[in-house]
Amino acid sequence: MSEKNLDNKGRWRNVTIGFRVSKEENDAINEVVALSGLTKQEYIANKLLDREVVVAKNPRVYKALKDMMESIYEELKRIETAGECSEEFMETVSLVAGVYGGMRE
Repeated sequence: MSEKNLDNKGRWRNVTIGFRVSKEENDAINEVVALSGLTKQEYIANKLLDREVVVAKNPRVYKALKDMMESIYEELKRIETAGECSEEFMETVSLVAGVYGGMRE
């Protein structure tokens, strides 16, 4: 048998939880996880347990923000009026703006 692996808080995590999502939901989850700076496991566990997710300031988060801002810029160039924005796009813009605002503080 292999040796037990403990997490950074000394817990042995041996239970697996799995669920199915659509491609769009998976993309949205991956976006918020990248912007949080946490692992997907940490992010999902925090959200499911109704804990606050604190964005970790690190180079990965800055790169994710930069990439997200580039995609937002490209989408804004594509649309001509605000009426053409999808609800998901506006949620992404709001999320990125909130992360940027939090990092300035």
